[in-house]
Amino acid sequence: MSKSSGWDQRLQVAAGGKGLVGHAGAVLLRRCADRTGLAWALNAVLPRGAGPGWWDRGTVLICLATAIVLGATSMSDIGLLAHQALVFAEPPSEATVRRALAGLDETALRRIAKARAKARARVWELLERRPQGFPWLLVAGKLLTGWVVIDLDATLITAHSDKQGAAATFKKGFGFHPLGAWCANTSESLAMLLRPGNAGSNTVVDHIRVLGEAVAQLPVRYRRKILVRVDGAGATHDLVTHLEQMNRLWRSVKFTVGWTITDADETAIAVLPADAWTSSLEPDGNATDQAQVAELTGLNQRVGNWIDGLRLIVRRTRPSTRHVRNLTDLEKRTGWRYAIVATNIRRIHGVAGSHQPQWLDVLHRSHAGVEDQVRTNKAMGLRNLPSKAWTVNRGWVLAANIAADLAAWTRLLGLHDQPDLADAEPGTLRYRLLHLPAKLASHARRKILSIPDTWPWAEAFQLCWHRLVLQRRVVASGADHSLVGCGGCAGGRVVGCRVGGVVLPVRASV
Repeated sequence: MSKSSGWDQRLQVAAGGKGLVGHAGAVLLRRCADRTGLAWALNAVLPRGAGPGWWDRGTVLICLATAIVLGATSMSDIGLLAHQALVFAEPPSEATVRRALAGLDETALRRIAKARAKARARVWELLERRPQGFPWLLVAGKLLTGWVVIDLDATLITAHSDKQGAAATFKKGFGFHPLGAWCANTSESLAMLLRPGNAGSNTVVDHIRVLGEAVAQLPVRYRRKILVRVDGAGATHDLVTHLEQMNRLWRSVKFTVGWTITDADETAIAVLPADAWTSSLEPDGNATDQAQVAELTGLNQRVGNWIDGLRLIVRRTRPSTRHVRNLTDLEKRTGWRYAIVATNIRRIHGVAGSHQPQWLDVLHRSHAGVEDQVRTNKAMGLRNLPSKAWTVNRGWVLAANIAADLAAWTRLLGLHDQPDLADAEPGTLRYRLLHLPAKLASHARRKILSIPDTWPWAEAFQLCWHRLVLQRRVVASGADHSLVGCGGCAGGRVVGCRVGGVVLPVRASV
């Protein structure tokens, strides 16, 4: 008999195992919500439960967000948390979740936004204290120290049944057209506005509202240098003017937006001299001859109708097969496909070469990373809105944003030095860490959650937990250091962390 057959002989399957905990990674998410103060902040601004059987609305939101990170796609999936009942007690029911979401009016949403901002300020404070510090953005080999990058983008959510607010979309589908803002530094979902499917792509009012809510999510000290990136939907007079007016004596706001090409733009492109074109840059900073970039500002008459100091950067590439049918006469004649970016960046202080068209081009092209954030959010609850009611679906979008933040914070605070998990997407994070089985036992008035020591990421799981527990002292390099968590020492190998007077072993280099 081969090793691959006969495995099921004398095997019986039965229910009734005791002390078993499924999807044990939920403890990391709930620990993160508690450690960052998010759970407390939500419960402080939302109605509290009164009497037996009544749930605090903030706790319901945290439970739902946890379930979404674990893979929930509907309110009934909250029952997934029954796997952790031995640890967290029974989860809220589907009806409780529905009532909690339906009760989130505009006042409650504003209070929740303030609670999230307070927790985010705590998270960013902890990020500063990591060995590598805050994750500043690296673009073409240049580090944007001190700059917080906000990416705005809209997406489509398909509705498979008639739901309140669902409408025909510009892509001939049916559903919703939310507009969101993400922080490129941390991959956090800062703000999202649920809109009907027929909402415009370049609606100025919506862009200004979402941008304002996103900026309000930033800790005050991080609002001094903001870089906003928007695709072609941002090329409107009112939005560009608003972005420019956001500049203050104490705040600098830079932006790059896509630019819709008109006949006037093509006329300017046509008179560009051959030596005006230079090789484009790859995201890693290396030059490539597959694309070329030039400055178009002085030749384009349209710029005079916009804000002072606006620059136009044009990029040309060889068209692919799918672009051939949509080429303009100029593109057919020259054999190039053109794209233009508008920006108010003359130079970023402290960043050498930031005035060059090649670098500004790659800066805007890295905005494409927001598509990964959209895809990630859809993998965590946004692929389908579960209710027919608009208010419930709006609450679900909020819970999905909180879920995205919890996943990002868990990685940033607990897994930042784990190569297989630091940038893991939802599917990978679930498979390797969150869906880990465990067994709960009690000893000496303590609960012990045991995970398989043969699991390839068992050490990462323990390390993440130790970093998220309430501890301040680390035994490293033979001395104690007051740090965020395990892994705080800049020069040694962590041998243990002190929690409640007990040294827990940690086998991980920092």
